[in-house]
Amino acid sequence: MTTFTDLGLAAPLLRALDDAGYTTPTPIQAQAIPTVLAGQDLLGIAQTGTGKTAAFSLPILQRLDAKGGRPPRGGCRALVLSPTRELCSQIADNVRAYGAHLGLSVAVIFGGVPHGPQRRALGQGIDILVATPGRLQDHLDAGTARLDRVEVLVLDEADQMLDKGFLPAIRRLVKVLPTQRQTLFFSATMPTEIGRLANELLRDPARVEVAPVATTAERVAQRVIHLEQGNKRRILADLLRAEGVGRTLVFSRTKHGADRVVKQLDQDGLAANAIHGNKSQGQRERALAEFKDGSAPILVATDIAARGIDVDGVTHVVQYDLPEVPETYVHRIGRTARAGASGEAVALVSAEDLDKLWAVEKLIRQVIPAEDQRDDKTRSLAKPGLLQRQGAGNGQGKGRGQPGRGHAAGGRGQPGAHGGQRQGQPRQPQGQGQGTGTGGRPQGQPKPAQPQAAGQQRPQGGEAARRRAGGGDAPRRDRDAFRNGDFRDNAPAFLTRGR
Repeated sequence: MTTFTDLGLAAPLLRALDDAGYTTPTPIQAQAIPTVLAGQDLLGIAQTGTGKTAAFSLPILQRLDAKGGRPPRGGCRALVLSPTRELCSQIADNVRAYGAHLGLSVAVIFGGVPHGPQRRALGQGIDILVATPGRLQDHLDAGTARLDRVEVLVLDEADQMLDKGFLPAIRRLVKVLPTQRQTLFFSATMPTEIGRLANELLRDPARVEVAPVATTAERVAQRVIHLEQGNKRRILADLLRAEGVGRTLVFSRTKHGADRVVKQLDQDGLAANAIHGNKSQGQRERALAEFKDGSAPILVATDIAARGIDVDGVTHVVQYDLPEVPETYVHRIGRTARAGASGEAVALVSAEDLDKLWAVEKLIRQVIPAEDQRDDKTRSLAKPGLLQRQGAGNGQGKGRGQPGRGHAAGGRGQPGAHGGQRQGQPRQPQGQGQGTGTGGRPQGQPKPAQPQAAGQQRPQGGEAARRRAGGGDAPRRDRDAFRNGDFRDNAPAFLTRGR
């Protein structure tokens, strides 16, 4: 088994790791640290929670300490760019802990706070600077920062930089960096634009790839609760009061939604804070502090916290709203089950969320265990079920209406276009015939034209192609499936293909 001693780290760093309780390097640390110590550029593909901060900061600390010298006034020797304030603070705290016995200076620069203290820190010179691109560019424009002495550049969470629109700022910053430098590039995913940026910045890099984004943490127990949108508040409160629920992250899609959930939880007697981009830096720091010390053990967040919060002891992650981007689901639930602990991730799924759920399941290639907590009234109103309503019959009932697909189990509805009519019987446009659905038209007969119901028009252009690729009106069928309790067996093929 690899140990930190095997990686060639200096004694002061090993002592700091021992103080922090680190025993065995993670896969990305074991692969990246020797490469970075050798001075080579690095492309690291790893999701949040895999130990990237130690993977790049330990060898940087060792390099700067071994080289010696003072940082330039107004500048830094190593620059770490990160997308959020919280992630900047977290990285800086970790770097300070790892370098506790070295005496190197560490500072952060990000928005939402006054410029004055940052200008003073820059004026003295900084060994390792952790910054968001936007605020650092402000200092460059004001002439209070210089980057011409940077020896090592780190881009952390590069794909989130793309999501936040930071790539133009990064390219402007890179133009004033020395061409002779070491560059370390980390991203959880590799979209085209991020791949292009990596090619621009890196020279003959080593590539390290661990824990692909479609991999969920092994110790996270996932489950889905199907419910009505109006019942999310009640069921969320019940979840948070349950035995064994401790520090909990609740994810909301919007800033306004996060504030509304906090207000509702407060009315329900549950202590919670919200954290999102509209909060001041002081409010965000206070919310995190109360989350960590347990005085407000529920933190309702937008995706600003999906990768930027590293808090031990998070027992539960609740997805009040499923994300639009399925990869974000993996990042969210990665906030629990950290440092060898176990955790639980619960998604509250209404009819409007079902297509997002199937996109997540396609990404992670597993069906998440589900339970139905819709009320009895909604469930009873939903009968007869999806199969009868769609008329996707196997011919065991009378078909009325428009021609359909005819590949599921019977009941009232449309006769199947590839079956659903008695062999030898002529097709009836308005469908009063008893269908057998045992497999299409009689052998040797030409395929009959498909009649259209009155008022129905054949889909044209892109819509027709979408229906051919997706198997019909997918969103409507998704909603029908949810309302009728048919969550899995009738998932459209385009959502289940490739599992």
